[in-house]
Amino acid sequence: MKEAYSDSDKYLVLSAAQGSQAAFVALFHRYKSKLYGYTLRLTGSEMLAEDIVQDVFMKLWADHESLSSIDNFGGYLFRMSRNHVLNHFKRMAHETAIVSEMFRDGDQGNNNAQDLLAAREVEEVLQSVVDTLPPQQRAVYRLSREEGKSHEEIADLLKISPNTVKNHIVQAMATIRTQLRRHADSLLVAAMLLSLKK
Repeated sequence: MKEAYSDSDKYLVLSAAQGSQAAFVALFHRYKSKLYGYTLRLTGSEMLAEDIVQDVFMKLWADHESLSSIDNFGGYLFRMSRNHVLNHFKRMAHETAIVSEMFRDGDQGNNNAQDLLAAREVEEVLQSVVDTLPPQQRAVYRLSREEGKSHEEIADLLKISPNTVKNHIVQAMATIRTQLRRHADSLLVAAMLLSLKK
């Protein structure tokens, strides 16, 4: 009887809350595949899904003492992952909006050579990433982010469903985010230079 109980989520969660790494690893192996599949469906990016799964479990372990207050570990885990995905895309949308705003500012006769170089560098990296997207995904991204069209307008223009439009945007954003990480150092410098004029 004790053996069956020890195999339950509740037992593993309570053990992990008390600092048992073995119990936490067991929970990780029990849920990682389901959680990966879930986040992959939400993000459309294998790399991003892996990052989110790792991040969720790292955060849980960092605050493992609070695990004892969780009644439904599975439900909690999926809610936490969904919030990570939503926050990720909110950040991406915000960053994309900032970059777009920078480009608009740069067109209005800004004479600061350093600002212009920084903005140009960010723009070049972003555009090079957008250029590598699959044709329809690229078209949807540009209509949405550069022309400000709604999902319904894009769907009508490209003769696809609004849901397909949404999926294309999600996948495009995931790709852009991943690729921008590779240029993080130079973009950070550029962003810092641009932030000084705000």
